Amino acid sequence: MVSLAGCNTQSVDQKNTTGSEASGTGKILIATQSPLSGSQSAIGDSIKTGAEYALNLQKEEFKKLGFDLQVFPQDDQADPKIGVSNAEMLSANQDVLGVVGHFNTGVAIPSSVKYEEAKLVMVSPANSGVKLTEEGKKSVHRICARDDAQGPKGAKYAKETLGVKTVFLIHDKTAYGQGLVDEVKAQFEKDGVQVMGYEGITQGEKDYNFVVNQVVPKNPDMIYFGGIYPEAGILVKQAREKGYKGLFMGGDALDSSDLIKIAGAAAEGIYFTSLAGDVKQTDEGKKWAAEYEKAMGKKAETYSVYAFDSMNVILNGVKEAIKTNGGKKPTREQVLDIVHNTKDYEGKFVKVTFDEKGDNKFADVFIYQYEKDATKFLGKIE
Repeated sequence: MVSLAGCNTQSVDQKNTTGSEASGTGKILIATQSPLSGSQSAIGDSIKTGAEYALNLQKEEFKKLGFDLQVFPQDDQADPKIGVSNAEMLSANQDVLGVVGHFNTGVAIPSSVKYEEAKLVMVSPANSGVKLTEEGKKSVHRICARDDAQGPKGAKYAKETLGVKTVFLIHDKTAYGQGLVDEVKAQFEKDGVQVMGYEGITQGEKDYNFVVNQVVPKNPDMIYFGGIYPEAGILVKQAREKGYKGLFMGGDALDSSDLIKIAGAAAEGIYFTSLAGDVKQTDEGKKWAAEYEKAMGKKAETYSVYAFDSMNVILNGVKEAIKTNGGKKPTREQVLDIVHNTKDYEGKFVKVTFDEKGDNKFADVFIYQYEKDATKFLGKIE
């Protein structure tokens, strides 16, 4: 993956305002923020590329309106400090009228403080942490489900469909990972599933045998992990090497083809909940995926699809704001107001209506399972 962190050094000649005054140029930038370098770069790149594909399809339409539409990718490196620094830079550049991102809730929450100050609209394809939209920021939106839907539905699927009676819970100490596991834990306890352990690990380490050695002797029906695919791959591989035969489940952040590269044969059988359905379930989706691969030179991942729709929600708002503004470049506040009031927008793959908090009323939760060299879509969790 190519790191685009160098974009942060672009010179800014626009006024450093809060977005109440638009730049006089005909340039419109829509930024992305996701990890484009480091261990989470595979999924971060899929977000950037999905958003870029959506924007590319509308460049000519904007050109006819008199605007040079460009994607402006930023590498937040899954690091809150870098995400905030990027957000400050984006806020200072008045050509930036929206942000698609982030991937990590722990990066999105502090970065959103800067977006709110700048009246810069953010639409996330992936952030599921409950706290993100509970803080009352008008600028913050997501088209995906929250962890207080994802966690309980995953736990209920484990009990009712997979027959799980005992579970060991592991999280990665992040806002996303621990938040998800806490939602899962509450549902398991409510449903009478025995929680045999609750432990945290540190992202970026290569050996998790200290926790695996606690799990294996207890032999739970399932290990549930709240965290990202690099650590999940190591955990499941080391657990299998120690003889663990039970089930392994996690949330949407396990959804990356790189997990198979990390875990090898141990990846087979892993269950994970997802905030997006399988694009290839319909003929239209199959056609879109083929066109995407041809245009972008890589296969669409799950979050490529939601980044595509997140970008389109923002661009729809920008177009409506241009009309409202008499064909002139709109202010950020005009774009924000229209996006925030999005109702019954028919995205390519998800319908979008934002509530007052910025959550999508039509968000669903889905379930997948890893096979030998791919993932299998099992359906929507009701």
